[in-house]
Amino acid sequence: STRIPTSTSVLESAVIQAPLSAVWHLIKLQDFSKWWSKLDKSEHVKNTSEETDVVKWVFTDGTVLEVKQEEHSTLNHYITYSIITSNPALSYTSVVSTIRCFEVTSGSSEGHTFITWSGNFSSDADAGVIEDAKFKRREALADLAKAATKK
Repeated sequence: STRIPTSTSVLESAVIQAPLSAVWHLIKLQDFSKWWSKLDKSEHVKNTSEETDVVKWVFTDGTVLEVKQEEHSTLNHYITYSIITSNPALSYTSVVSTIRCFEVTSGSSEGHTFITWSGNFSSDADAGVIEDAKFKRREALADLAKAATKK
């Protein structure tokens, strides 16, 4: 039975009990395997043009994604990337993801980092894809929190 997706976007967020600098330092596509337990390897793809930053992610389940950095702002602490190739093939046309980090400046989480990880999928993404994306981002944010809070 095919369920009709109610949304083609995902937004997961967390407060990580570490300073912004500690979290932002880990947000480099080629370094995701250093903290994301589902990733076996993450490395730059050679022989792409100088303007194009492409990274290959090899997941522990054997899935291989090539992701392209679309935008990166050290000033505003965000990175946007898209999937350009996938093996096995994706069941949808495209997805663009953005990770944003914010310094929490007041309240009980002052000095910690608020992070969001969004995904905007093409309209052919089904509910299973959206659910999987939510789950993977939640898991990855928990892994990131572990890595960022290690002393």
